[in-house]
Amino acid sequence: MKNASNRLNLSVQYVCNREGLPLRTDFVRWARAALVGGGEVTIRLVDADEGQTLNNEYRGKDYATNVLSFPYDTEPVVTGDLVICPSVVAREAAEQNKPLAAHYAHLTVHGMLHLQGWDHDNDDDADAMENEEKEILAALGYPDPYAA
Repeated sequence: MKNASNRLNLSVQYVCNREGLPLRTDFVRWARAALVGGGEVTIRLVDADEGQTLNNEYRGKDYATNVLSFPYDTEPVVTGDLVICPSVVAREAAEQNKPLAAHYAHLTVHGMLHLQGWDHDNDDDADAMENEEKEILAALGYPDPYAA
């Protein structure tokens, strides 16, 4: 049995109608791969209107974005919310010629790292975070999301 400090309690809220969304089991696998220790995390899949409202309110950017991270705590376990906008994810995957599941996996891993304190505010931090993402995604069987 897993130690409670290594347990991941993950809630997935599907609040938009979009076919082809990953299953909760997919999100659990991706989130667990990126998590050190335990966590209490909610992933909320939203329509573009809600994504735009949240991005504007919390980041001052008036457009829907792919993933927003809302970290609350890291001790004794990681607690936070990820908000993912499937319409943006699907558009980006098509534009970047990436498999949709690989893009969802990347954004879930990216968001989970943010919940644990990773950021990409400068070049060194961005390089470190990208390298961590590549390692996690490779272990999950996905290609380098930053490859041209």
